[in-house]
Amino acid sequence: MKKIVAINASPRLTWNTGTLVCEAARGAENAGAEIIRFDLYRLEPYSGCISCFGCKLPEHQGVCVCKDGLSPVLKAIRHADGLIIGTPNYLGDVSAAFRALYERLIFRSLTYKTEPRCYNTRRIPVLLIMTSNAAQTFYPQLGYDQMLARYQQTLNAMVGPAKLMICGDTLQVNDYERYDWTMFDAQAKRARHEAVFPEEMKKACGLGAEMVSGAWDTL
Repeated sequence: MKKIVAINASPRLTWNTGTLVCEAARGAENAGAEIIRFDLYRLEPYSGCISCFGCKLPEHQGVCVCKDGLSPVLKAIRHADGLIIGTPNYLGDVSAAFRALYERLIFRSLTYKTEPRCYNTRRIPVLLIMTSNAAQTFYPQLGYDQMLARYQQTLNAMVGPAKLMICGDTLQVNDYERYDWTMFDAQAKRARHEAVFPEEMKKACGLGAEMVSGAWDTL
C-alpha cells in the first residue's frame, strides 16, 4: 500500500487550505493509499534550517539531524510514496510554517558536489496547493506565478515531479462586516465560495487519486 503524506501549512485547520489538503488526501485514500497527516501549526516548536551541515556528514548524508517538531514530518516524507502540501499565500509568498519545512526538506538533499547533486534517490510525486485572497488571474501581475514556479522547480529537482493547484479569490472569513473590509463585496465573496469552492474540492480530490494511480507527470 502506498503511503501519502498530507500536510496543512495553514494555521486555520479547517478553512480553505486545510479543506483542500483533506480532499486531496481523501482522493488518495479512496484510491487505496495510507494517509499520514500533519498540521504544521499544531506541532511541537520547530525552526527552519539552522545551517548546522549535519546532513552533509558521511554518517547522516541526506538526513536532517535537527531534532524538533518537524523531525517526524521529515522522516515520514523520507519514506512516503507521495507528498501533498498546502499553504495559504501570505504577503505574496508561502506561510512561515511551509517555508520552515521547505528549507529543511530541500537543504538536507543538497550535496554541494558536482555529482551527485542530490542525496535523494527516491523521487516521489508532489502536489503543492496554494490558496489566496487574490484571484489567479492576478498572479502574473503580482509575480505570484514566478514565485510558485520557483518552488515547483526546486521540488521537481530535489523531491520529485511536482504539480501546482491554485485556488484564488477565496472566502477569508464568514463575517466580512465584522472587520469593515470595504474593499470587498462580501455577498459576492460568499456566493463565489458556494458556487466555486466545491469544484475546487473535487479537483483536489482528483489530483490526490491521480497521485496514487501512478499517472503523474510534471506540468
